[in-house]
Amino acid sequence: MMKINSSSLLETGVQAIKSYIKTLPDKPGVYRMLNSKQKVLYVGKALSLKKRVNNYTLPDKLPLRLQRMISETARMEFVITPSEVEALLLEANLIKQYDPPYNMRLKDDKFFAYIHLSDHPWPRLSKYRGDRKEGGDFFGPFVSSGAIDDVIITLQKTFKIRSCTDSYFKARTRPCLQYHIKRCSAPCVSKIAETAYQQSVSQVKTILTGKTQKVQKSLTASMLKESARHNYERAALIRDQIKALTKLQSHQTVNITDLKNADFFALATLNEQTCIQGFFYRNGSNYGTHSFFLQGTVEESKEDIFEAFLLQFYAGKEIPPYIFTNFSLEDPLLQKALQQNQPHKITLAAPQRGTKRTVLETAFKNAVESLQRQLISKKKEQEYLENLSDILDLSRPLKRIEVYDNSHIQGTNAIGSMIVSGMQGFEKKHYRKFTIKSAEITPGDDFGMMAEVLKRRFQGSLTKDKERSPFPDLVIIDGGKGQLSAAQKVFDDFNIDIPLLAIAKGPDRNAGKETFFTKKSPQGFKLSQHLETLHYLQRLRDEAHRFAVTFHRAKRTKGLQKSLLDTISGIGAARKRALLQHFGSAVAVKSASIEDIQNVEGISKNLAKKVYLSLHSS
Repeated sequence: MMKINSSSLLETGVQAIKSYIKTLPDKPGVYRMLNSKQKVLYVGKALSLKKRVNNYTLPDKLPLRLQRMISETARMEFVITPSEVEALLLEANLIKQYDPPYNMRLKDDKFFAYIHLSDHPWPRLSKYRGDRKEGGDFFGPFVSSGAIDDVIITLQKTFKIRSCTDSYFKARTRPCLQYHIKRCSAPCVSKIAETAYQQSVSQVKTILTGKTQKVQKSLTASMLKESARHNYERAALIRDQIKALTKLQSHQTVNITDLKNADFFALATLNEQTCIQGFFYRNGSNYGTHSFFLQGTVEESKEDIFEAFLLQFYAGKEIPPYIFTNFSLEDPLLQKALQQNQPHKITLAAPQRGTKRTVLETAFKNAVESLQRQLISKKKEQEYLENLSDILDLSRPLKRIEVYDNSHIQGTNAIGSMIVSGMQGFEKKHYRKFTIKSAEITPGDDFGMMAEVLKRRFQGSLTKDKERSPFPDLVIIDGGKGQLSAAQKVFDDFNIDIPLLAIAKGPDRNAGKETFFTKKSPQGFKLSQHLETLHYLQRLRDEAHRFAVTFHRAKRTKGLQKSLLDTISGIGAARKRALLQHFGSAVAVKSASIEDIQNVEGISKNLAKKVYLSLHSS
């Protein structure tokens, strides 16, 4: 077995671990290994903390990965639990919380979305993420954002259920755009009776519980009845509803008639990479699929990988009654851990035949294809980085690139943005936003804005944890010679030895005619002979621009909403808060009538009139 190079570091780590052995109990619990910067390196569980931790004092019997971990360990923390099941659950939660580098962990663990019908006299139909603490009915989860959007749009077109917030709904005095494009029945201004609206809500609930055909039969009977009465226009509207539902049902593929709620997971490995493909069924219909890539699985068994995955994936989530995997998991401890705090029995199985096995085989093929695509994509990213390094004649290989862009409108709401790309493509968790703060920068001073952003990036809080935010091998900025000079001055002032590349847009901002500037080539150069590298750099620049513009728009919108009320004399902090709490937003206040504004506590008739006139005169 390979040994770690630095024996002194390894021995230091072993001694740090040994110092805890005498005081550890022979009881179940969870342990954390931390480095000298207090970063959690590893989270583990144990039936006996004393015996498990003692294993780390014999590094020659451990894999190279764990030897490296021991060499970085400076201290440990422990939590004693009543049982090994609770240790298993706590371990999963702590891995999600700390994302330790030496643990097996999910790379993508986003919240899945639900369809939500709110608890309101006129229920709202919307997409919902996060903890389901609000009242009402939830349907899902949906793992595909596109799929849930399609379902909601189809239901809105078919049944015209409102999608606006309660505060916006309350403030309306006339129908909004959704009514005019036939996606809402405008209950806010009584364009539909409550009984009719509730009937539509009931039909939506029926569809979302997997009983689309029942609603279709009811609508077909209504269509025939209206046609017999010669109400052809009404019959045509119902016909269009039936068509929409038929289309919606066609998207709910691979239905399983004898099973309502279940998750299917198939594990595949390729070139030391692991992917678990999930197929999610609710109410007998496929609610989407998702590929999960796991890190730190090279030396782990498939059983251990699956155990870690299931516990991390289901932490804090409601678990369906059935979980199917592509090979058997016979660990009773895992079964008990999954069963904790669940209202129904959880069955964990590996079907060998029938429809369920067919679904798992399909999931396995998808997992293999996802791994192949990822490996091809990773190889391509490496080629881009190598080619760019050669073209720029860099002394070291490129592993991390940071791209910067600024955004403002005539100098207002000035912001800067940073995106990161590397061996795996875009690394969105490392993206950063900067609000330009310096009073010395005049509106529209792009050079000054770039200088401030770079100073804060390379001398500010981001530099405190180099592991979390390491310095890049190349910095790319949007601009020409001026931006390059401003950035280079910052780097020279702070002795930062990182190559800079500036991208100046071509004539008439034509893509493909960009000019590139570096310290070695201040006169500029083109990349027309290196089209792949040119397209790669365009992609990086466009992503930085997209991120900057998105942040700028959000900031500008927030500023506009704030200024609407802040400019009105007589509206102080208390009255402003009362108006926003009553209507939900400054825009909703502007949409309200004088009588509506007067109903807010602390707002007199004269002041309501003043607010109304001030908002509408602006």
